[in-house]
Amino acid sequence: MTGNSEVTGVAEKPAPVLGPNYKWIALSNTTLGVLMVTINQSIVLISLPDIFHGIGLDPLGAGNTSYLLWMFMGFMVVSAVLVVSFGRLGDMFGRVRMYNMGFAVFSIASIFLTVTWMHGVAAALWLIIWRIVQGVGGAFLFANSTAILTDAFPANKRGTALGLNSIAAIAGSFIGLILGGLLGPENWHLVFLISAPIGAFGTIWAYFMLHDVGERKHAKMDWWGNILFGVGLIAILVGITYGLQPYGTSAMGWTNPYVLAALIGGAILLVIFVFVELRVAEPLFRISLFKIKPFAYGNIANLALAMSRGGMQFMLIIWLQGIWLPLHGYSYSQTPLWAGIYLIPLTIGFLLSAPLSGILSDRLGAKQFTIGGALLAAVTFLFMVFLPVDFPYWQFALLIGLNGFGTGLFASPNRAEMMNAVPADARGAAGGMIATFMNSASVLSIGIFFSLMVTGLSGTLPHTMFTGLTAQGVPAASAATISHLPPIGVLFAAFLGYNPMQQLLGPVLSHMTAAHAAYLAGRQFFPNLITAPFHSGLGVAFGFAIAACVVAAIASAMTGRIARPGKPESVGAELAAVAGEGSFEPSELVIPDDVAQDTSRTADKPGISS
Repeated sequence: MTGNSEVTGVAEKPAPVLGPNYKWIALSNTTLGVLMVTINQSIVLISLPDIFHGIGLDPLGAGNTSYLLWMFMGFMVVSAVLVVSFGRLGDMFGRVRMYNMGFAVFSIASIFLTVTWMHGVAAALWLIIWRIVQGVGGAFLFANSTAILTDAFPANKRGTALGLNSIAAIAGSFIGLILGGLLGPENWHLVFLISAPIGAFGTIWAYFMLHDVGERKHAKMDWWGNILFGVGLIAILVGITYGLQPYGTSAMGWTNPYVLAALIGGAILLVIFVFVELRVAEPLFRISLFKIKPFAYGNIANLALAMSRGGMQFMLIIWLQGIWLPLHGYSYSQTPLWAGIYLIPLTIGFLLSAPLSGILSDRLGAKQFTIGGALLAAVTFLFMVFLPVDFPYWQFALLIGLNGFGTGLFASPNRAEMMNAVPADARGAAGGMIATFMNSASVLSIGIFFSLMVTGLSGTLPHTMFTGLTAQGVPAASAATISHLPPIGVLFAAFLGYNPMQQLLGPVLSHMTAAHAAYLAGRQFFPNLITAPFHSGLGVAFGFAIAACVVAAIASAMTGRIARPGKPESVGAELAAVAGEGSFEPSELVIPDDVAQDTSRTADKPGISS
């Protein structure tokens, strides 16, 4: 079992005495950690205009788009790449130890981000570097929090625990939008400062209160697996990031040789990685776990739903900040805050359903919740396609609320179903693999949504912009130049809450009548100009989201039969759960030899869940 002294030959200190409330300590601490990380993903997203203004860098200026992309995507790329490795380290050296290191790294990075004193490009690079370090800390937290909870809670209560943890993971992304809208205009340094005291408190709390109660296995690090997986996934995610930027005369960079080389080369390295993992004794990525149907199809469903959700947030922010809010009288300086406020129904829907589905799935099984949640999300995307761009708010609020409700129905039963199915000594690796799929899906989703949106815009935006500008007296030559600017620039302008007309027209405005100049640079012209092209692109993007949700529902239906409440676990998993309830380590519990041998045989069989 988990007697580490037998593995290492070194006597260990006596096991800590854990009370019956330990599982709630584990839940509250891991929830705080996940909440802190996901808040930081979106708080920067909504604060980018204030951050770039504070460091004196125009995010829409030539060559600055890459800084803008890496400011928020660098965090997600690093988290996606490292989370499996850090889950494996948790299995080897202790999940709590690795989790606590994540809290410390995240806190230190937050402090260095707060004290930024430079300006211009130097400041942007400084912020990107420390955001990447934050991503390293976030990977430690993400990779081990799920495994810590699974160790601490018995199987018939994990859905509830993981549901509450999932609430923090997804609700944090929407809480960050509101906090960023409030703190960014006051002082952009506050956007990063808010994490420092929370992280310091969480680090100390985790150090003294959390204990490793799960199975731990010392083994050699799979260096070839780490290198192949890390380089391959980084290449693909970097290729996606730069594929969003214009190349030559193309609106996007998918024909850029460097982008193609990164995507193809990364895919080849990942294929080699799979072959290596099937042959090494202690693999980074336990390919054998995919022989377990709930884990394999659960990950497909999780990946598909995450891909429908990751880019959706960007589309909704662009919709609100670039079109709806200005049309309803909000100044561009106010749109980031109000976009976060008007997206609150999305969070409320999730908060209502996630804990409920976690509790009910513990009693009734996961399948009906995962299938129903994915299909409900698909229906809401379908109705959003037909929603007018200048919508009545109650209709928008109802649809995004139902979308959040569907996501909440899916989230915790899906994760509990996967974690209940894997052997107890693989929970760290399994949690890391789940988080990798989820984080990678977010980056992929952003790339797909933006690409589809640009494809939709490219067909109608140039003509619409040229016609609209010339109708207001802009010379044809200037209107033609502006109308052929890359559509991604228009999307970024709307996303950041900028009105680009004044910047793009520049001196032309001084040669026009006061009325025309005021209208072109005001709140109405730009939103009205991009409404029809945006709606065209939105239909394409949401069509992809619908397809992804349907795939998630189908995959959820293929996870196997519905688990009955109280289904027994393997001995190892039961001992980990009992240790979370009682006052002893799993290594203190004695297993009869015949039971231990039987457990070791069944744990290796595909499809045998623990």
